[in-house]
Amino acid sequence: MRTDAFGPEAIPAEVAAFNTLMAKRIGDLPSIWDIGVAQARSGAFMPAPPPSPRAYDVPVNDTVSLHVVPCAEPKGVLLHIHGGGFILGAAAHQDAMLERIADQTALTCVSVEYRLAPENPYPAAWDDCETAALWLVEHAKSRFGVETLMIAGESAGALLAVATLLRLRPRGALKRFAGAALSFGVYDSSMTPSQVLARTGVLKAQDIAKIADAYAPRQDQRRDPELSPLYADLQDLPPALFTVGTLDAMLDDSMFMYGRWLAAGNNAELALYPGADHAFIETPHPSASVANARIDDFLRQCLQSP
Repeated sequence: MRTDAFGPEAIPAEVAAFNTLMAKRIGDLPSIWDIGVAQARSGAFMPAPPPSPRAYDVPVNDTVSLHVVPCAEPKGVLLHIHGGGFILGAAAHQDAMLERIADQTALTCVSVEYRLAPENPYPAAWDDCETAALWLVEHAKSRFGVETLMIAGESAGALLAVATLLRLRPRGALKRFAGAALSFGVYDSSMTPSQVLARTGVLKAQDIAKIADAYAPRQDQRRDPELSPLYADLQDLPPALFTVGTLDAMLDDSMFMYGRWLAAGNNAELALYPGADHAFIETPHPSASVANARIDDFLRQCLQSP
């Protein structure tokens, strides 16, 4: 990480041009709250991409299913947890990304279909992700032929990924997880300074606060380690890659969590992208290909580590 990554002069020209174009487009879009959650989920806010032709679903129980994007000759399994502010998104909405990971890293990708807020606030999604992880710990070898596991998540999914690891630790299951790819996560549900000060871009402070009301309606719980893993005991967690852009409202979350991960005695990397906003790796952003290549490389390295 470079200390000069935060000034406007650090933003490449092609990134600045992309940001100008996106600002015009985003400025004309209504918010989730203007559309309504039900309409936003139906595609009015973000159309669902086509599913992968090689993907299939595996039911785990009455509330949890797994969306599998397989690798022909897997060396491990990636447990993926999608983002969407705990209120949007689905396990089948990242198939293009999961296909890339499967092809580039030899990981079969398994995305969790977890319950969404506000209908199902904390701890529903947490419970579902734990259920999925425990199912993989027990069945990865028999179903996919490999035992090594990874975990990845974006935004809300990154919080759930860390919370899942924390739940697995007292069960003695962490040794199965060789790495964690955590992208622009929210790690403090009581809001870090960069969240509070966000006035422009993809995520703004007022919208973040409404999202927190949806998934964590009890304000007195918001600094509990499961809702805000920034305050958790992070000892004995696997190596992690934290990916975030300098214009992201979740910038502090990744930077703070990177420091705490290291301070707990774990290995960690911080991949910082000047001029990138929230969820940039899922867009045509000029830095997306570089960031995704680094995520793939990190996962490959974790697979190769003893």
